[in-house]
Amino acid sequence: MNTDALPADEVLVGRLRGGDDTAFALVLDTWSAPMLRLAQSFVSTPASAEEVVQDTWIAVIRGIDGFEGRAALKTWVFRILVNTAKKRGIKERRTVPFTSLLPEASGPAADATRFRTVDDPYPGHWRTGQEPRGRSEPETEAERAEMRAVIAAAMTDLPDRSRTVLILRDAEGYSSDEVCALLGITAVNQRVILHRARATVRTRLETYFTTTGEVYARR
Repeated sequence: MNTDALPADEVLVGRLRGGDDTAFALVLDTWSAPMLRLAQSFVSTPASAEEVVQDTWIAVIRGIDGFEGRAALKTWVFRILVNTAKKRGIKERRTVPFTSLLPEASGPAADATRFRTVDDPYPGHWRTGQEPRGRSEPETEAERAEMRAVIAAAMTDLPDRSRTVLILRDAEGYSSDEVCALLGITAVNQRVILHRARATVRTRLETYFTTTGEVYARR
């Protein structure tokens, strides 16, 4: 997320409280795209995600006078987004996925010893010699699209918090400290959640590569 064009929080908050349309347009342009991507992980359609973002900005405008500065303005805005998106997602679900009934501490489907631990410099990555077998790269756009669908399905099956942490860290590039502040979790909890979420997605990809590799080997 690029915040280089934004003034300091105290200046920006003052301008927003004063009804400065230019300041509002600035934060809207800077934050709306990542907000939309994050909202899409909770709701069923792009249109619904857009509504979540709109509702978030309405809540920001209405609540800016009550902003106390205990967290960064960006963190405060994204907390509103996450809460709004989660409520919308719950309303949209007609059935509850089995994985959502499991505790956050549930481990990945693969043997955890195949992955680097949370105190490793590269937590959640495959250990040497434990990488999934199969073709290393999809060969056509159709295969790449299929792999993206596998990843999306794996992400959907993750518990809400695990999915959010994974998106914020790996897709949006947030730091560990930023994710902890945004979601109100400890650094250790964040590392464990991220490690297990990455392991779950990689396990799904391993199954995909192994299966497709066997199919291509028979051709």
